[in-house]
Amino acid sequence: MNLPVRAMVGIAAALGHSAAMATPVTVSIPERARKPRSLALSNWLFFVAALVFLMVVVGGITRLTESGLSITRWEPISGAIPPIGHDAWQAAFEAYRQSPQYQAINRGMTLNEFKDIYFWEYVHRLLGRLIGLAFALPLAWFAWRRAIPSGYGWRLAGLLALGGLQGAVGWWMVASGLVDRPDVSHIRLAVHLLLAFLILGALVWTALDLRTLAREGGGARGARMPTLAIWTLSALGLQMMFGAYVAGLDAGYAYDTWPTMSGEWFPSGTPMLEPFLRNFVDNGIVVQFVHRWLAWGVAALATLLAWQAWKRDHYFHAMAVVSAVAFQIVLGILTLLSGVALWIAVSHQGMAALLLATIVATAHQIGERKA
Repeated sequence: MNLPVRAMVGIAAALGHSAAMATPVTVSIPERARKPRSLALSNWLFFVAALVFLMVVVGGITRLTESGLSITRWEPISGAIPPIGHDAWQAAFEAYRQSPQYQAINRGMTLNEFKDIYFWEYVHRLLGRLIGLAFALPLAWFAWRRAIPSGYGWRLAGLLALGGLQGAVGWWMVASGLVDRPDVSHIRLAVHLLLAFLILGALVWTALDLRTLAREGGGARGARMPTLAIWTLSALGLQMMFGAYVAGLDAGYAYDTWPTMSGEWFPSGTPMLEPFLRNFVDNGIVVQFVHRWLAWGVAALATLLAWQAWKRDHYFHAMAVVSAVAFQIVLGILTLLSGVALWIAVSHQGMAALLLATIVATAHQIGERKA
């Protein structure tokens, strides 16, 4: 009897094992895959911020070389491929020849000259597409891996939305120069540039928050923006807006002397527009005047922010802010004195982006809150 009993017990065990094997099993992502990867996210956002910086620089070249209107269509997908072959280039050139810019400014331009300006606008748009992919694809991967810390999903989704909006604003800007004027609206140019700077600042701030989280653990809270930093960034944003107006109105060419404007602090006999406030948007001389002197207000606020950082022993950040402000002012002066030389003017725009990132990083360092 002992042997049959043992056999029955073995059969029952085998059946139980088979039943257990037949029960559906839910396959889950490994624990390590669900762990938030704050440092990896931070590094990725810094990489995207570097691409945005490059975009700002190329955008400056595009503006200064009057290349922005060379591509007359917005084709988000098919536009990623440039004209291939002589016929395709002729078609693109023919489309440009119908534009107000060609009719009023570049009449008689050769195909090779057209290719030169087409190059910079194409690179600018290609970078926009690259940034979109460099943000959207890793974001989807991090989300699938459940690697985004709690509270950051909405921030990253917001940044993605801002990137999409920037593409639409870019075309909205270009479209303003394809109807009845030979250049883009300086107001739309300012919106496009300021949105780029907003995205850059938000990328840097979020990347630094994630870095703090990676360093201090799940109890770490995001940094608080200091009041002085809010004022500094507001003044810097206003200065950047006037810088865009200067570029859009070609106002930098009006006076190439400094500190005075051809021997006067403000040129006498300057025609003024009505109503008066319109001069601060559409009058190139007034816009250049404001851009010259508002820089010192930004410098004063930035210096106060640097002093606040210094008092908290953040010496590197303090020196970085002061150095960035000084370098930017020197580049601005050299841009005027050189008659808006291309590479000096482009460096001035690129340095504006670096100054913004430096101020944001310093504000974050001051505003960090311990767990």
